[in-house]
Amino acid sequence: MLQTGLKGHKEQTVTPEMSAARVGSGLVDVFATPMLVALVEQTCYESVLPYLAEGQGTVGTLVNISHTSATPIGKRVWCDSEVVEIDRRRLVFKVTAYDEAGPIGEGTHERFVIDTERFMAKLKDKG
Repeated sequence: MLQTGLKGHKEQTVTPEMSAARVGSGLVDVFATPMLVALVEQTCYESVLPYLAEGQGTVGTLVNISHTSATPIGKRVWCDSEVVEIDRRRLVFKVTAYDEAGPIGEGTHERFVIDTERFMAKLKDKG
């Protein structure tokens, strides 16, 4: 059952493909902000997936993240999340990201619970 207080955790090692230079968000070989956002989203959706009904999923709708410290390639990064608010289908997560030296970012992320089949059917109208 979805409830506030649900926590998530996801770790990964920064690869060259995750660098700002490689993803086009900068010129240096450090963990890219878009990759930090992806880590946040993965952590959050994976944390609630076991509590959703069959056929349901979540989609990200808002990301408010600060990226406060650079992480070199080869270092480990991770994200911790917690559901802090549920308003019908809207889920609000508090997130903090770290590398081996300490915090690298924090903020909030919102996701909406969807019926996956119905959601995809609506996209057909956009043809």
